[in-house]
Amino acid sequence: MKNDKPILPIALLSYIIVVFTSCSTEVKQSETKNTFPNILFIPVDDLRPEMGAYGDNTILTPNMDRLARQGVTFNRAYCQQAVCNPSRASLLTGLRPDSIQVWDLRTDFRDNVPDVVTLPQFFKQQGYISIGLGKTFHNNDPDTISWTVIPENINGFPFDPDAVYANEENLEIQQMKIQKLKDEGRSRIDQLGHWYVKANATENADVDDDAYYDGAQTTRAIEILRELKSKNKPFFLSVGYYRPHLPFNAPKKYWDLYQREDIPLAENQFVPEGSPAYLVHGEAELRGYSDCNDLPFPGKEPWDKDRQREIKHGYFASVSYTDAQIGRLLDELERLELAENTIIVLWGDHGWKLGEHNGWCKQTTYEIDTRVPMIISGYGVAAKGKRSNALTEFVDIYPTLCEVAGFQVPEHLQGTSLVPLLEDPGQAWKSAAFSQFLLGRFGRTTTVEGEQMGYAIRTDRYRYVEWYVWNAEGNSAGDLLWRELFDHQNDPMENKNIAEDPEYADIVADLSVWLNLGWRYAKPTL
Repeated sequence: MKNDKPILPIALLSYIIVVFTSCSTEVKQSETKNTFPNILFIPVDDLRPEMGAYGDNTILTPNMDRLARQGVTFNRAYCQQAVCNPSRASLLTGLRPDSIQVWDLRTDFRDNVPDVVTLPQFFKQQGYISIGLGKTFHNNDPDTISWTVIPENINGFPFDPDAVYANEENLEIQQMKIQKLKDEGRSRIDQLGHWYVKANATENADVDDDAYYDGAQTTRAIEILRELKSKNKPFFLSVGYYRPHLPFNAPKKYWDLYQREDIPLAENQFVPEGSPAYLVHGEAELRGYSDCNDLPFPGKEPWDKDRQREIKHGYFASVSYTDAQIGRLLDELERLELAENTIIVLWGDHGWKLGEHNGWCKQTTYEIDTRVPMIISGYGVAAKGKRSNALTEFVDIYPTLCEVAGFQVPEHLQGTSLVPLLEDPGQAWKSAAFSQFLLGRFGRTTTVEGEQMGYAIRTDRYRYVEWYVWNAEGNSAGDLLWRELFDHQNDPMENKNIAEDPEYADIVADLSVWLNLGWRYAKPTL
């Protein structure tokens, strides 16, 4: 077994940049007319593939389901890393995490590939009006070069508006935390002068939708759609939603859609048999809220059932709240008679554990975190209302939109256009999807020192993972630490790691070779 993984050296990164620049099919803005399709891009933070479109009616999502009826729903789509920044950076550059060397929440992809052309930037170069609202890149990172119009902040909201509260209890907690920081001579003030502090993990407030950021930004997005209607140019409009990211703050009417006592709990509240507990991750994200300090670590007894239902109730309410905002967008698109000429892409940046494996939040290589919702709808979709079971990846979105819009697909992109699946969702496709996760850089407690990188391959039947010591200075993998193998035919919830079972030795050997060969050897034969 090789101890190093296929990390791109600087020379190759430079080559990628050159290739990207040279193969861009740039069209002068003055030459572009509104004959090209518009693009409505809808990223949703922490969204699980559990809406009606995916055969699950536990969470009420009539508008996402409505979108699916006019598009193709991808049942087995996978993110490249189950945490916000790497996932979004990979999707928006069309390059995998190792290629842009983004594996954590803090790294700006432009520090490593400064000249890379992002997806919205590509369409800007083709003469599109490119506008981004909310969370497209990580935490409202503006990446101003990607947009025709510099991303704006909605009046009255912080730069990173996820921890916005309305109830008195939470406002008091925030003020106490702010005072404590002041007393200690510390500050958490953002670019707009707002303090950023967390209170409780949930909030059920009897307020209008626009009291929280996602509602207010939808109101602004509707105004922008009306402005774009009058332009003689196609548009790329991204409206990125924060909910259902923590804290689960949503107007009361969305909480009222659910009876808490009827909310089911995860069936597998235990660490996968044969895997160490630290691989489930220590979910520091949820522990950071005032009412979640008693959250047990994955290897401990499960959380109190009432607390579990409270958190799940908040998640459900937040998803339905976001769904309602998407409905407002779709209504306006139709009212303006823009729907028929608009490609709509809905995607959630990664999965999210709600008690599965006795874990919460994201940040693993397991199916529950890497499988994501992805729906492509509207213009260019022949197989409307169909589902595809093909193995697909987030890096496939960039080339897909290029081809649907009629532009040459840049050759350096590391995904495959999904256009054939938009015509025939049942055809043979990729033999595998690839994900990874860097463990230990943030957010977990473990007895294992240092950082570990997990590389995962998902085939039709198996998920196989190799965990390596990660050498942060050289950005490379060292010794092999651990293997995981899950048989989805017999164990779809990934409850038992069978990598050390002698019966599966040949399968482990084959999948190890396949994993190390990488994504290029899994591409479909077109």
